[in-house]
Amino acid sequence: MFSRKDECTALEAKEWAQYIAFAPAMFQAARALRNLGILETIKEKGTEGITVKQVADHLNISKYGAGVLMEAGLGMGLLFCEGNLYYLSKAGYLILSDSMTIANMDFMHDVCYQGLFELEESVKTGKPEGLKVFGTWNTVYEALAHLPSQVQKSWFAFDHFYSDTCFADVLAHVFEDHPKKILDIGGNTGKWALQCLNYSPDIHIGIVDLPGQLNVAKKNIQNSGFANRVFFYEGNILDPAQRLPGSYDVIWMSQFLDCFSEEQIIAILKKCYQALDDNGSIFILEPFWDRQKYEAAAFSLQMTSLYFTNIANGNSQMYNSSSFKELIETAGFKVTEQIDHIGISHTLLKCRKTVL
Repeated sequence: MFSRKDECTALEAKEWAQYIAFAPAMFQAARALRNLGILETIKEKGTEGITVKQVADHLNISKYGAGVLMEAGLGMGLLFCEGNLYYLSKAGYLILSDSMTIANMDFMHDVCYQGLFELEESVKTGKPEGLKVFGTWNTVYEALAHLPSQVQKSWFAFDHFYSDTCFADVLAHVFEDHPKKILDIGGNTGKWALQCLNYSPDIHIGIVDLPGQLNVAKKNIQNSGFANRVFFYEGNILDPAQRLPGSYDVIWMSQFLDCFSEEQIIAILKKCYQALDDNGSIFILEPFWDRQKYEAAAFSLQMTSLYFTNIANGNSQMYNSSSFKELIETAGFKVTEQIDHIGISHTLLKCRKTVL
């Protein structure tokens, strides 16, 4: 799936190669067209169309600046023209108004763009060399609470855009066996915990995370009035001495395990094996690139893997489902249920213990 044979002609291949060669300029031009108000101004004119000079005068920018960006917009397919009149295309409308496209672009620009200059070095060293643009951190997760506000905003907007659309769809699956205690590993800002607490008046939640994220989750849950039903466990899941709290009948991990290498995923799941009740379940919510409906979705996840390589930690990725399930089995679990196409891009895996 999404790995077609090379069926394009030589001319088509050469054309596509040029789009790739100029991709950084295309990306920044699209952002400038959006951020300077050019796309919005052209949109407002609708079927009347608008000239370069009219756009420049309306936005108080130079005719030259408006012109080079609008001509770039033609090449990218964000605009089209008839004579000297410009119009907004469907793709231009999406760059301007589509919430997924906005989240993706802002994430790529604010979090990834500068650091990607060091992608080759990250591949060589196995370290997130691009993270150095923000400071001397080992991983983005340690840095997250300390990153510039706009970087944090774009990071969380990207992360939450994809996970938040799933939560309502998976609650019934997670609560099907009437769990009493759920351990949320990598609880982030506490959004999933709050969904559970609102869903069931009897559920108790434990949240495991690094100090920065855990403090945010604690504040959000206290402000929502659920502090009496939540336990907070501060620690680094990768620390060999760090044990997970026991007596939970469900362990929940959403967009968490993709933050780790294959070896680390196995180690984390083995910790879960030790902590989980024998009749308990693990629920893993992940976007697998090979389980997508559309090629653009698979492509987006494959490109997101480069963020993990270069910014996040240097050794993780968006996995394909078959490789990921092998890791689950190696750690002593079996997948008993798989539900694809949850939210925008996710798959829910329900896992139970096997005999190690």
